[in-house]
Amino acid sequence: MTHTDDLVLPFQVKSLMARGRLVRLGPVIHDILSRHDYPAPVSALLAEAVALAALLGSALKFEGRFILQTKTDGPVDLIVADFAAPHGVRGYARYDLARLAALDKPSQADLLGKGYLAMTVDQGSDMDRYQGIVPLEGISLAQAADIYFAQSEQIPTRLKLASGPLTTRDGTHWRAGAIMVQHLPGEGGHSADETAADQWNTAALLLDTVEDHELLDPQLAPESLLYRLYHEQGVTAYPGVELTRHCSCSRTAVERMIGNFPADDRAAMVHDGAITVTCEFCSSVYAFAPDAFA
Repeated sequence: MTHTDDLVLPFQVKSLMARGRLVRLGPVIHDILSRHDYPAPVSALLAEAVALAALLGSALKFEGRFILQTKTDGPVDLIVADFAAPHGVRGYARYDLARLAALDKPSQADLLGKGYLAMTVDQGSDMDRYQGIVPLEGISLAQAADIYFAQSEQIPTRLKLASGPLTTRDGTHWRAGAIMVQHLPGEGGHSADETAADQWNTAALLLDTVEDHELLDPQLAPESLLYRLYHEQGVTAYPGVELTRHCSCSRTAVERMIGNFPADDRAAMVHDGAITVTCEFCSSVYAFAPDAFA
């Protein structure tokens, strides 16, 4: 039995020629969100974005990064979530509080508005980046990911995302979850026959029965959820990958970045006798004396 939270659990349903991954985020996503004072709708949206980044990025077979980014004209005009192989996740959202307050129970489509979702695979400085872009207009993150797979990967794919706060005697803690199933090609790469279509329809329809609370419930083990879905067909869960919050910022990196600015620009950055930089992802604050860069 794996851990219940903060993991990616790969699985396979061989009788249906299907494979998939299940993501559970508990303390990690709460840590990411608690470093910012996000309104609840923004927290929910970012939590799903981080879960989606982990779901898709965990397929990487190398030491690279999967970066999910939205850029739109909505109240939440920017989201960045990334997965750093083999197990690191982080996320950040930018929003307009006044525009957000004017909305009553906004949907994801309301929050995002019109723009695009970009998904980038960064294999390192010596390799080319691969990027897929999906227009965002009146759709959710999950729907955008479905479009991405239909257009770019051309692999039959079904996924679901969920997020929300869980209130206990210890307080309120944010959680997120995601699950995806994909159709595996048959021998020789051909899977368009009637039997394969029936297998895929069964795999997708069963995944559609997953409810949000099942993806978020810390008392429901990931393996138990997979058993609920596919026990009649036979499901195999493989060793899970534990997820952690990561951030690439450090005092050394920030100091190097400031040192690369022209002296006039550094002078303009001085406030109250110091140059102060706050990381947008983890909210860590780095302060430097101006003469440190003389």
